[in-house]
Amino acid sequence: MLVRIGDVEHLEFEEFYQESRDACLRAVLATTGDRQLAEDLVAEAFTRAWMSWRKVSRHPAPHAWIVRVALNTRVTWWRRRRHEVALTGHDAVDRAAADGADVDPALLVALRRLPRRQREVIALRVFLDLDTETAARALGIAPGTVTAHLSRAVAALRGDLATVNGQEGER
Repeated sequence: MLVRIGDVEHLEFEEFYQESRDACLRAVLATTGDRQLAEDLVAEAFTRAWMSWRKVSRHPAPHAWIVRVALNTRVTWWRRRRHEVALTGHDAVDRAAADGADVDPALLVALRRLPRRQREVIALRVFLDLDTETAARALGIAPGTVTAHLSRAVAALRGDLATVNGQEGER
């Protein structure tokens, strides 16, 4: 039975939310490095998806739509607040904020060192497991650019995480 609230298929959206929330949260967390911010952004994105569910449900990758909206929302929020709040500690990831995120805190630190576009590609290709074409459409870039960013990001992460693991082994 399909329950309708206005023009929105409530059960369909609820099922999508339950299936996609954690993956979207991990993808946004990997990009932002801040658990609370990621939760707020994902909540905002799902709210917008709810309001436009007919359109979003027909999107080829609705979970990529959620992540893209969340990341765009972050930029909008940042632009509004950049003159109000001094931004500090961009490279530090609070380990307590990463608790329960199912993402290794060392990985979050390494991800924060990557350029924004590389973090976005990692979020879509790795955390959401999208194919190259779908990730390219979601980001508005060419598939070859997605591949290049992914390759560079993986190489950088491999180097960062090998260094981190090597330092831990010396202790």
